[in-house]
Amino acid sequence: MPKHIEWPTVVFLVVTYAVWLVALFLLPGLSLVLAVVVAGVAIAQHSSLQHEATHGHPFERQAWNSAVAGAGLSLVIPYLRFRATHLAHHQDCELTDPFDDPESNFLDDGVWRRLPRVVRWVLDVNNTLAGRMILGPLVGTLRFFWAEIRTAPSDPEVIRGWAWHVVATVPVVLIVIWSPMPVWAYGVAVYLALSLLRIRTFLEHQAHEVSRARSVIIEDRGPLALLFLNNNLHIVHHMHPRLPWYRLPTVYREGRDRFLRVNGGYRFGSYAEVFRRYLFRRKDPVAHPLWRRHGAG
Repeated sequence: MPKHIEWPTVVFLVVTYAVWLVALFLLPGLSLVLAVVVAGVAIAQHSSLQHEATHGHPFERQAWNSAVAGAGLSLVIPYLRFRATHLAHHQDCELTDPFDDPESNFLDDGVWRRLPRVVRWVLDVNNTLAGRMILGPLVGTLRFFWAEIRTAPSDPEVIRGWAWHVVATVPVVLIVIWSPMPVWAYGVAVYLALSLLRIRTFLEHQAHEVSRARSVIIEDRGPLALLFLNNNLHIVHHMHPRLPWYRLPTVYREGRDRFLRVNGGYRFGSYAEVFRRYLFRRKDPVAHPLWRRHGAG
């Protein structure tokens, strides 16, 4: 039995799996639309909990964390591959780097200029919040798959991660097949979950000369903050990646001035403010605005 257990995270995991099962087995008889929405929220919440597991929660042993959080509810994102790429993303000096940050939404300017016009249009739309929610799950998943395909021949960990994902996903698929929820409806729930997660990732990093000024603070304490497990306090997470989600608000509140000074005041008051400002407006260019200054070219 593990010696150190973070019970809030354990409880949240149990509740999330329970809500997911309720959405699959009980809610379709009441309303399929409601079932899809609840399943989508549960899958998104589970993804946030996988992020916690990646950073060593709720147990000291990573094998336990992978075991309790590694189920493939989202179907398309292998937990071990997410863990590897996300930990690489935490090299703060490379944040937003179009080549070395696996989670960067920026492209090298030369790559951007060579893209077909229709692809550039899609990526431009994808850089609005509405576009990120509607197109982002498809665009992001395709980019992730393409990166995995290119990396696999030279990195056996990619093959291992996908093999583990098959093992973790087969029971999920079987449960979905056995449940009253149609398989196509579960696919819609997965897309909804990925769409919700795009709200969090939309502006959590910006291009900036100073690496710590690249991570945002969104001072939101509502449902989305809970769904994202306080990852909206993103500079706090990057400066203290081992802190569990339930301690982030207190640490931020006690050091608010310092955190805002460190990140250069990259701050929003709430997700409502983010929606008002960027729902149909592009926040960033797709081509990294500083990359030509720092890149090899």
